[in-house]
Amino acid sequence: MNIVFMGTPDFAVPTLKKLCESGHNILAVYTQPDKPVGRKQVLTPPDVKVCALENGLEVFQPTSLKDDNSYEELKALNPDLIVVVAYGKILPKNILDIPRLGCVNVHGSLLPKYRGASPIQSAVLSGDKVSGVTTMFMGEGLDTGDILLRSETEIGENETSAELFDRLALLGADLLLETVEKLSRGEITPVKQDESQATYTKKITKDMCPINWSEPNEKIHNQVRGLQTWPVALTKLDGKDLKIHSTFLCGKQGEAGSVISLDPLTVACGEGSLVIDELQLSGKKRMKSDAFLLGHPLSIGARLG
Repeated sequence: MNIVFMGTPDFAVPTLKKLCESGHNILAVYTQPDKPVGRKQVLTPPDVKVCALENGLEVFQPTSLKDDNSYEELKALNPDLIVVVAYGKILPKNILDIPRLGCVNVHGSLLPKYRGASPIQSAVLSGDKVSGVTTMFMGEGLDTGDILLRSETEIGENETSAELFDRLALLGADLLLETVEKLSRGEITPVKQDESQATYTKKITKDMCPINWSEPNEKIHNQVRGLQTWPVALTKLDGKDLKIHSTFLCGKQGEAGSVISLDPLTVACGEGSLVIDELQLSGKKRMKSDAFLLGHPLSIGARLG
């Protein structure tokens, strides 16, 4: 099958690799333009571009798909299918209509739940026990297209959004390949999404980071897991920002925000408490809590927040 691939971040790379290994003809890869990264603002290519060039694929990086040049360019490629994974740009209707089999998207949730840009973080922040990936035909709405296939996976009690992200990227690659094969044989019947079950995700921002220790331990634990590895949940220690990278649930009780144990480092919440496994003081390296306590001694009753 002749395929045009569209994607940008590392989440899309496993799918592109699978397609390259599958024997399908990848006509071209579309990705976002290179962007300046880091303090020195070094112009850096997207992960998908790096993967595409390593596999000898032609790469296009238009700033928009809404102009006539992009349309004519894609039309000339004459793809059977366009595969989209976290591309980051809206495909206008005239682009959606080009491939004879349509445009298929891989989305990191069990649609219609968690439409939008942060489905994986949202699942962890909400404390969901199950997540998954969905392949769907793309329409003009936001993740509203007909569902093709879905694949579920359990979320671990201590699994972070970053860890789930990596697993769903691989799961999505396998599901996309299965979708392409079944589409080519006419073995999939698209199913319309149940709009009554649809939910939408919020943009992940730094406003979500501050921990309110009066909340139940499970909610704070989900916050820590969901905001890993960016922007990271945080609290205050002696007026300085203290990032909390990983925690474990604990049933011990105490005054919310107070240290109730040093071995292991445990902080009381509104309900229950949390064992702090990894943390990072502003301007310092991320480290295990026992190593942290060697250089920053705390006492029982010390307050965070």
